[in-house]
Amino acid sequence: MELFKFMLSGLCLGSVLCLPPVQAQSYPSKPIKLIVGFAPGGAADYVARTISTPLGQALGSSIIIENKPGSGSSVAAEFVAKSRPDGYTLLIASPSSISVNPALNPKIGYKPSDFQPITKLTSSPLVIAVNPATGIMNVKDLIAKARQNPGALNYASSGNGSAPHLAGSLFSQIAEVKMTHIPFRGGSPAIQSVIAGDTQLTFGTPPSVLPMVQAGRLRGLGTSTFERSPLAPDLPGMREAGLPDYAIDFWYGLFVPVATPSAAVQAVFDAAFTAMSQPSVKAALAREGTDVAVSASTAQFVKFLAEDEKFWVKLVKTTETSAD
Repeated sequence: MELFKFMLSGLCLGSVLCLPPVQAQSYPSKPIKLIVGFAPGGAADYVARTISTPLGQALGSSIIIENKPGSGSSVAAEFVAKSRPDGYTLLIASPSSISVNPALNPKIGYKPSDFQPITKLTSSPLVIAVNPATGIMNVKDLIAKARQNPGALNYASSGNGSAPHLAGSLFSQIAEVKMTHIPFRGGSPAIQSVIAGDTQLTFGTPPSVLPMVQAGRLRGLGTSTFERSPLAPDLPGMREAGLPDYAIDFWYGLFVPVATPSAAVQAVFDAAFTAMSQPSVKAALAREGTDVAVSASTAQFVKFLAEDEKFWVKLVKTTETSAD
């Protein structure tokens, strides 16, 4: 009888040892943090909150959003880069976090290789908008006024190195004007400064700007795309607005710390694909001027980032030597 018990316990132990790793079976087994590098109310925050519930449902776990604004999203990126690579800390990021900030500041506390890219989520143009009290009615008016008073027009952005900052810098270079850049800790406070008249204009993200344009609190001058964007059909593209050499857009994507298990990376990719395919998500993002743009695979996103980085780093170099 004792021999039988010994053999039975040995069989049970052997069965446990033969089981696959618990993480491979159970991920995710607890809530997942989605880190946003800007203050609530901006574009990154809007996209994160729009996708958090369907993403969590697809993963079978809850998604907890944490806003960590500061240094043009560098605070959030560094936090995620140094987080445990277990799949429970995600970063929603734009080019500013992944390409621009490391190029602007080589001493920053992280580098692009600290992240495992998962997928692009969205793509959208920027919207050039002014305070109506400026009397600026269109892009040609903006250029004329900027030339009349070099440096007098202040443009607000969500931080140094953000897409709105670099979009304003590129506009200044191509239009041959001088404007003053005023950085904020997120898109929402930047837009509020334009509404209040503390700054005069912004190259803002559609979720931050379009509701204010529709409410008459800001005046939209155009989108940063060459042609009119179907996401903001009432606003002219740059060719129509009179500045055909100017075009820029931006994206948001999901990232995790490098060395995150491949099973967790694939699970998040699959869940993101499912979430972003939902008509309700597409409609909610489209209402705010943002288009769904999910990568075909993590490998495709990695390839995209390699090419996209060239554009942003080149722009950073010219921005550093320009009068911003």
